[in-house]
Amino acid sequence: MAGSRGKSFLGRFGVHIAVAALVVLWTIPTLGILVSSLRYKDQIVASGWWTALTTATHTEAGRLAGSADQVEKDGRFLIMGNLFGAGDSRTLTAFGIKAQAPTEFQAGSVADLGDGVTLQVNDDGSYVMSSPVAFEGDRARRIYYAASIPPNFTAENYKTVLFSEGIGRSFINSLTVTVPATVIPILIAAFAAYALAWMRFPGRALLIATIIGLLVVPLQMSLIPLLKMYNGVGAFFGVPAKTYLGIWLAHTGFGLPFAIYLLRSYIAGLPREIMESARIDGASDFEIFVKIVLPLSFPVLASFAIFQFLWVWNDLLVAMVFLRTDADQMVLTARLNNLLGSRGGNWEILTTSAFVTILVPLGVFFSLQRYFVRGLLAGSVKGG
Repeated sequence: MAGSRGKSFLGRFGVHIAVAALVVLWTIPTLGILVSSLRYKDQIVASGWWTALTTATHTEAGRLAGSADQVEKDGRFLIMGNLFGAGDSRTLTAFGIKAQAPTEFQAGSVADLGDGVTLQVNDDGSYVMSSPVAFEGDRARRIYYAASIPPNFTAENYKTVLFSEGIGRSFINSLTVTVPATVIPILIAAFAAYALAWMRFPGRALLIATIIGLLVVPLQMSLIPLLKMYNGVGAFFGVPAKTYLGIWLAHTGFGLPFAIYLLRSYIAGLPREIMESARIDGASDFEIFVKIVLPLSFPVLASFAIFQFLWVWNDLLVAMVFLRTDADQMVLTARLNNLLGSRGGNWEILTTSAFVTILVPLGVFFSLQRYFVRGLLAGSVKGG
């Protein structure tokens, strides 16, 4: 008895450890994207997101002003300026005149450049280069310096992404595609699942077997034939290609087999006594479906809604085939794909765009997650 209790405790402890590990593996990348989306570009390049709350130091190169900017004072010729721009929050800690020794001199110290020429660079980036004779030549002197960046966050990345990069429009386009492509298959599958579970008609078993067989059909294999068929039917009825209607029907077709299979497994397990009592009271199949089956099936409907919404929201392939690539129809995934090509070095834009993309799926999942496991488990242990 004691041994079985020990094994049970170890089993529960192992499950908790596994769940905690999965939560950490999922949370850390999401947290990294969020933190990076709130940082400046130079901070992202200089250090990782896990150092966002600490001061980071990195080495850069800069040029002093040219000889045209020199002034004469007390018998010496001076070139003055600032390595940092206005509003720069960095602090210069050291500087150097050679790439091999970028931190040879401390900030505020005077470096001897030879021939009586000196250079002083202060921690605020201001500098003074002094010479007993006038500076000549058009090329400005290049120096190196180490600067520390304090923890600093900004919302400018989100402003740029939502209003300048076209993400806002693509966000609306994705909602336009995803919401109907989630609702339509649920409506159709709910009626079909009830009919296959509780109504008797010829060919019912064959239809169920066909639906199960469609679960293993690869999307990539059926995509082009489906597009040709849609274009042919659309041309016959005068419906243009590359419309939202086409992608709604495509996602409905790809999602229906799994939806019908999942919903039928759940609906078939509902108590038979409830159905028989309703029929004795004179209720029709439609009334039973609307007033009894649908309210009892909400957990499994929510489970499929999560699956379908996440799949359609993150889809790129179907959107590229059934929609145009202009701004009026480009979805978020396609927009991000373009940003990866044109903004490959702008990590602040990419991370911000990625986080904007996952906000809606996160909201949908957390709002429906209490029904998620309940619906899946109920559909897996009941059959008809």
